Amino acid sequence: MMCPPPETPSVINLIRLLHRDLYCSGLKLPKREKLGFHKTIEDCGVEILTLSIEAAFQTRLEKVSTLKRLRIKNGVLQNLIRNENELKIIDDKTYERLSKQIIEISKETNSWLASLTPKEP
Repeated sequence: MMCPPPETPSVINLIRLLHRDLYCSGLKLPKREKLGFHKTIEDCGVEILTLSIEAAFQTRLEKVSTLKRLRIKNGVLQNLIRNENELKIIDDKTYERLSKQIIEISKETNSWLASLTPKEP
């Protein structure tokens, strides 16, 4: 049985906070948007949270592929949120707040991935 690292990687906490923010921003939306486009975004948020927790429990070699999938899903989420803003489903203030969180998650994920891959000479 694998044990998680003694300290939770900060990217997991960042994703957890993003998911909470996505959920709360969805409470203000009309039913059509909440159960439609925004539901897809919330589901994507759950997927990246799942991938980050999964990576925390994996061996070093397994983490690399999981973190690469996490980067891709994070990019998808970033584009979905941009579309949500362009369609005026969420306001600019909410979009900016969510975008900053996604950028920070991307930085942390890339740092975590870089720490696992050997440096090229």
